[in-house]
Amino acid sequence: MTRTPQLLDRWGNPVRRQALVTEVAAPTLGGVRSPISGYPGDGLNPMRLANILRAADQGDPIQYLELAETIEERDPHYLGVLGTRKRAVSQIEVTVEAASDDPEDVRIADMIRDWLDRDELTDDLFHILDCIGKGYSFTEILWDASEGQWQPLRLERRDPRHFRFARHDLATPMMIDEHGQEVPLEPFHFIYANIPAKSGLALRSGLARVASWGWMFKAFTQRDWAIFTQTYGQPLRVGKWHAGASESDKDTLFRAVANIAGDCAAIIPDSMSLEFVEAKNVGSSSGHYKERSDWLDQQISKAVLGQTGTTDAVAGGYAVGRVQRLVQEDIETADATALAGILNRDLVRPWVMLEYGPRRKYPRIRIRRPKVEDIAGMTAALKELVPLGLKVQMSEVRDRLGFEEPDAGAEVLGAPKPPETGLSTPPAALPKAPPGSNPAIKRNPGEFKRGEAPPGTSVALNAEGASTALPAALAPESDLVDQLLAETASDMDGMLETIEAVIEAAGSLEEAREMLIAAYPQIVSTGMGAKLAQGLILSHALGRAEVASEDG
Repeated sequence: MTRTPQLLDRWGNPVRRQALVTEVAAPTLGGVRSPISGYPGDGLNPMRLANILRAADQGDPIQYLELAETIEERDPHYLGVLGTRKRAVSQIEVTVEAASDDPEDVRIADMIRDWLDRDELTDDLFHILDCIGKGYSFTEILWDASEGQWQPLRLERRDPRHFRFARHDLATPMMIDEHGQEVPLEPFHFIYANIPAKSGLALRSGLARVASWGWMFKAFTQRDWAIFTQTYGQPLRVGKWHAGASESDKDTLFRAVANIAGDCAAIIPDSMSLEFVEAKNVGSSSGHYKERSDWLDQQISKAVLGQTGTTDAVAGGYAVGRVQRLVQEDIETADATALAGILNRDLVRPWVMLEYGPRRKYPRIRIRRPKVEDIAGMTAALKELVPLGLKVQMSEVRDRLGFEEPDAGAEVLGAPKPPETGLSTPPAALPKAPPGSNPAIKRNPGEFKRGEAPPGTSVALNAEGASTALPAALAPESDLVDQLLAETASDMDGMLETIEAVIEAAGSLEEAREMLIAAYPQIVSTGMGAKLAQGLILSHALGRAEVASEDG
């Protein structure tokens, strides 16, 4: 009896299959994992912010996570650039590479592709990428095993406030159970995502730590801007009374100026004056408030997207904007690669292990923008290199071209059948070309008999290409060329008959090339090769004889 091997998660915890089909981290309004959040951003000042961050560093991240949520809600710029970064990755096409060309590996990859092909995937990836802002995120995998097969039913985002990190290292994630105790994560039950903005603990690697300081200072600036606008943006009504005015007259005057509009109203004696003293370098302009807010926004853009060209109205032209866009693309590529690694580790491998058991290699999810493949160049390279012995996986070529494994019984494209030209029959059965149809080759095979040299020559070649006798005196070189033409004429006739038949039957040069390649094994050229080799030997001997005669 074969026992199912005990599966372990990445931290060495044994997998409990019966617990995988149960939801374990759902929030409850009246329980420990409450969805109601606090608002530590109200009245935030540097001292309170420092205390919030220190508490998070020591393993108590609740107020930090609530502050991160508050910043996204109250700062449109931070929400915009962070959302841009997350959506740029969550909308990239997700592909799956099979572990090998083995039929089972291909079937496993197709299983994952089918599951990924759903409308909810973009939202799931967006929520997983919440780790970019807060430093980490948790997504619960709800498994379905109702039909005896394991498959993710859905992915549910979980509030990061309901998780902690082990006190001994502040790196191993833990879950808060129903009793408020920190317990290990249920194996194969969570996608734990951490895409750090900097190296270090996950508690300190989120962009919200940087954004919190900028948001606080911008909040101060915006509050001062609002007060300034209230003070200088509305007219001040001043009522004056003459000497001897009674208290009743003063009350009537104040009600009059107060009821005109707004709150900026006052009454003073006629003999007094009211003066507003302006800052020397600022005046009554609100430009310095706007400049400070814009500068803080630009720092947030640099932290989140690595540049300001696509988010803020800055000078520089198209070239500068293009360069800065490349910086953002580098960050996008890094995020996509990290996200793919997280999904492979926490979703793909557990799924394959549950369904098929541990394997030597697993399929891999790829998240990257499709590159424009040079299909013509790649096809030409494969056409030349594969016949020379280059070994290429068919699945790799199919993935690069964007084609999926064909379904069983599906109608597939294949190589076209060659036209009926008689190439499958021996060369002698091919239709012969009319005599003289190829004027480029001058021959008259009827003038000579096989094995007999033309008149005036002293060397003859037999049918096997061997000389019949050694000459007493070598013939001139022109006689040797004539004899070779005569001796190879019959072999050339057979080859040319096949080639001419192919050219006449082909509809294009490409088709003729393919037909010639197919017919090559049927073209007999061994006799001609032997005769040419013998001719080269005789030509060499002729040259040596001429040199010897000149020396003598």
